[in-house]
Amino acid sequence: MKKTIMTLSIAASVGLGTAFTGIPAGTVSAESISELQKKSQEIQSKQEGVQNEINQTEAQLNEISAEKAQINAEINRIDLAIGDTTTKIIEKNQQIDEKNAEITQLNKEIDGLKERIETRNKLLKDRARSYQESGGMVSYIQVLVGAESFSDFIDRVGAVAVILEADQDILAQHKADKAALEQKQAKLEKDLSELEAMRAELAELQAGLNVQKEEKNQLMTSLLQEEAQVNELKMSLEEQNENLAAQDAAVQKAIELEQQRQAELRKQQEAAASSRGTSNGGSGGAVSTIPVSSGTFTRPAAGSITSGFGWRSFNGGGFHYGVDIAKAGSVPIVAAADGVVSRSYSSSSYGETIMITHIIDGQTYTTVYAHLSSRSVGNLVPVSKGQVIGYMGNTGDSYGQHLHFELHRGGWNAAKSNAINPVGIVPL
Repeated sequence: MKKTIMTLSIAASVGLGTAFTGIPAGTVSAESISELQKKSQEIQSKQEGVQNEINQTEAQLNEISAEKAQINAEINRIDLAIGDTTTKIIEKNQQIDEKNAEITQLNKEIDGLKERIETRNKLLKDRARSYQESGGMVSYIQVLVGAESFSDFIDRVGAVAVILEADQDILAQHKADKAALEQKQAKLEKDLSELEAMRAELAELQAGLNVQKEEKNQLMTSLLQEEAQVNELKMSLEEQNENLAAQDAAVQKAIELEQQRQAELRKQQEAAASSRGTSNGGSGGAVSTIPVSSGTFTRPAAGSITSGFGWRSFNGGGFHYGVDIAKAGSVPIVAAADGVVSRSYSSSSYGETIMITHIIDGQTYTTVYAHLSSRSVGNLVPVSKGQVIGYMGNTGDSYGQHLHFELHRGGWNAAKSNAINPVGIVPL
């Protein structure tokens, strides 16, 4: 790939600490700055779009929060209703137990009534048998006719009346006992039936409330999952926004460096300087233990490629958006091309990570160096190709010491939609 304007290197001879390589001296124009400013505007435009998406996710999170509060209030109301219904069921169960105890007591009374009724039935049967044998009321007339005196007659009349009255009392008590028995039985059965019906209704109500609570719990679970997804999206967007801001800052730094370079070249031209040499190796930090390739990109680390770009079945499977380079020992990591560090940070998944923004032939590239053990450069630091920026490690979501290297045509984003296979572009 031909390298023209926009690639950065360290130029100790210029005295500014940085300069662009690949541009013949004396041929610099404002086009490089114009292109950088255009890139900055593009990044800022993307930032606005991402910020709008962040605002939308925040609004969505607010809606979810309000809905969660409403559902939580409904769950609390249902819980109170379930508690009230449970209390009523307990009360009905106690009343049913009391009613069953009354029925047990009534059964004892019924047994006593049955004994009395059975005794009266026997007495009435004996009396009826006596009536049948003696001709019924004729025996009472014979008793009266057989009186020897008026006084005896009066006594016999009183005796017969007492006997008849006693018979009538027996019959009346017999009927009253039967009626009382039937009435008590009917009342208890009715009360018990009503209590059991009320208990059944309460149980049905409780079951319905439990179903409602389960539905609300499922809805709450769904909202929590949605909230987690939206939060994850928001975090991804915020990280993307941070990366865009870092890229814009890197571009602004590149503009500053280009302005310095052009100012220095104009100064040298005005002074008719005879030497405009540039340095390829950089400052004291630009050292490497592996040869620096010619061309735009160089290999970022020594070692063997253990995993390439594309789909893979190990380490949980999925698409691998970079290339893994592994080697034991203390292995320096170098910048794959001239550029500006857009991000130098610790990531939960990438571990110790460095992202470098490169602008080559008017095209923005981003290289990612992940799972480092340490980082040697900070944000907005210009680096040259082959400069040591850190050391290979095993930080973040990593299984063994290696460098995870990514190349993106454009800026890095969480979806990694700009990731390209570095093989064929970077000498690996």
